[in-house]
Amino acid sequence: MTALSVLSVASEAFPLIKTGGLADVVGSLPFALAEENVTVRTLLPGYPKVMAALRQGRPVLDLGELFGRPARILAGNAKGLSLLVLDAPDLFDRPGNPYTSPTGTDWPDNGLRFGALSRAAAEIATGALEEFKPDVVHCHDWQAGLVPAYLHYAKRAGPPTVMTIHNIAFQGQMAPELLPHLGLPIESYTVEGVEYFGRIGFLKAAVRLSDRITTVSPTYAREIRSSEFGMGLEGLIRARGQDVSGVLNGIDIGLWDPANDPAIAAPFDSVTLYRRRPNKSALLRRFGLDPDSERLLLGVVSRLTWQKGIDLIVEALPTILGLDCNLVVLGTGDAALEEALKAAAARHPDRIAVEFTYDEGLAHQLQAGVDALLIPSRFEPCGLTQLCALRYGAVPVAARVGGLADTIIDTNEMARMAGAGTGVLFSPVTKDTFDQALVRTRDLYQQPKVWRRMQSNAMRTDVSWAAPAGAYAALYRDLVEPAVAAQSA
Repeated sequence: MTALSVLSVASEAFPLIKTGGLADVVGSLPFALAEENVTVRTLLPGYPKVMAALRQGRPVLDLGELFGRPARILAGNAKGLSLLVLDAPDLFDRPGNPYTSPTGTDWPDNGLRFGALSRAAAEIATGALEEFKPDVVHCHDWQAGLVPAYLHYAKRAGPPTVMTIHNIAFQGQMAPELLPHLGLPIESYTVEGVEYFGRIGFLKAAVRLSDRITTVSPTYAREIRSSEFGMGLEGLIRARGQDVSGVLNGIDIGLWDPANDPAIAAPFDSVTLYRRRPNKSALLRRFGLDPDSERLLLGVVSRLTWQKGIDLIVEALPTILGLDCNLVVLGTGDAALEEALKAAAARHPDRIAVEFTYDEGLAHQLQAGVDALLIPSRFEPCGLTQLCALRYGAVPVAARVGGLADTIIDTNEMARMAGAGTGVLFSPVTKDTFDQALVRTRDLYQQPKVWRRMQSNAMRTDVSWAAPAGAYAALYRDLVEPAVAAQSA
């Protein structure tokens, strides 16, 4: 198996910096790719948390004035990741969230910030580092979207590029006046380049100019070809044809392992499901509910947004209470949704509890303790929450969209008789169908043998990175080997 080197370009990576599932993927995929003889170096912005983790970083490239600001590349290792870090303090040495100011608004210079990340990646890709010449550049989401554009318009030989779309709703659209400040030529500002409805489209540029496009599930790769899910890019996605494919995400099954998880009250596995009960009691106690309750315990670990269908959960609260269920919610998001959930918890303090934060350890406890996890997303490129739920025997109750449809086997009548179900799926995504899914879930819970079989099936599902890493490695080799053959011809 030919050894390959990959430059991964992203705006976040767990456990260094995280706002969502993108970080989990970027942080865990390199370890799985190592099994495929693929070496990954990850280029990240030099946020304070990243710089603090890279204590032994060494300068490897002086970029001089990058967009008028001093910048250099540091190399080193942190948390097992091989890193290249764009040390540009004027752009990245800022508190809090990578994308927004302490007031919650986007940093006004995000176009320059992530344009600089892409520009630095293009320099590395075309040989600026003597010690590292990648065979492939793997770009993640709009923040790395200009990498293919810089390579294309520099007219210098560079490695092939892969763009992975983690969520097409976030596209990085910037004012056209930014073009000269990004160092892109005027001829790039066309429909065949970076122009997108009168603006500079970072993600659009990558969809147009990268060699391959992947999404994080096969179903989402099909969905984004439609106007319902394509967010304006569906025509271009369709035009790229077979260059667009879906590779399902995985999770780090060492980190997410109920048999060896220090964050949970009691370890368990698929054959010792009875040991799961202390985790439910501990979770109920943690949220201030009756720890001895045998009610069906529903859980939510999510951004509290319209995309995630949290408004449907608010609308379904009478159904949840009427079915004699308890509900615990962990997450942050839209103020109106937070307020509605807070008010419901105040009205029903013995049945509903909420915590508006994100705590990694508590997320593990919730996955280990709830009976079922609610995921009524209106669209979900892949979703990692349901993969963790499967791993921990928390039966997912989810919309039949994107990666949720690809990873959950609905326990319909035939699946139940075959003993094959792992969760409950519903479609279309409406209040009525969600209510029906909740009733089905309660009915299944009242059949202990069926429920335990669902949990056991879920826990035996392979949610690791093994198969996805193999698919990415095959994609890289498919891109690299024709180029090698052409050079030797």
